[in-house]
Order: sequence, then C-alpha cells, then structure tokens
Amino acid sequence: MSTYKVTVNGVSYDVEVQAVGAPAAAPAPAAAPAEASAPVTTGEAGSIRVEASVAGKIWKIIASAGQSVTAGDTIVILEAMKMEIPVVAPADGVIASIEIKEGDPVEVGYLIATMN
Repeated sequence: MSTYKVTVNGVSYDVEVQAVGAPAAAPAPAAAPAEASAPVTTGEAGSIRVEASVAGKIWKIIASAGQSVTAGDTIVILEAMKMEIPVVAPADGVIASIEIKEGDPVEVGYLIATMN
C-alpha cells in the first residue's frame, strides 16, 4: 500500500492506494515526455492579465498573439464539467501573449494570456 498527499482546491488529503491483483503482463515502457511548447508571445508580456475563472482544461485557443480584440471577445474556451466556458478579453486591446496550449489543465486564477 502506498500513501500519497493530494491537494484539492487548497485542502490537503492523505490518501492510501493499494494495488488489486497482479498485472497480466509487464507494463509497456514509458513514453518519452512530450516536448513542452513555449508560450506564444509578441516579445513581452502585456500589462493586462487574463486568468482562468474556473478550473478545467484548455479546449480551444481562439485568439493569437498580436491580434486586436475588443472587450468580450473570446480568447480561449475552457472545458469544465462537460461545459465549454469562454474566457473573454476584459478590455479592448492587443493580445501580447498566450501562456497556455490546447489540452493544458488550469486552476482558478491561472494565467491564460496577457494584453496591452
């Protein structure tokens, strides 16, 4: 039995995990970790932070660095609890950087993008 510490929404839990039964075959070798892509940026971060309002996964990136947006334009779409939730521009401006990639998990307050 293995003991792990898990933190969910800032609350820590000690969890014990026990393997049940023996594996039928030897496990396949682990794949090499995927190469992390660098954030997309116009050269420097903007002064306006666009953050995740809910925990979820980045489903689709709509805007790109250098793109002009108006307040309320969708920048990315988060998937949370089988719902698609748009993350919108808080003001008129230009996207300076996109700090995530599609499929990334995010928590509340996670930096999604910056704007000028």
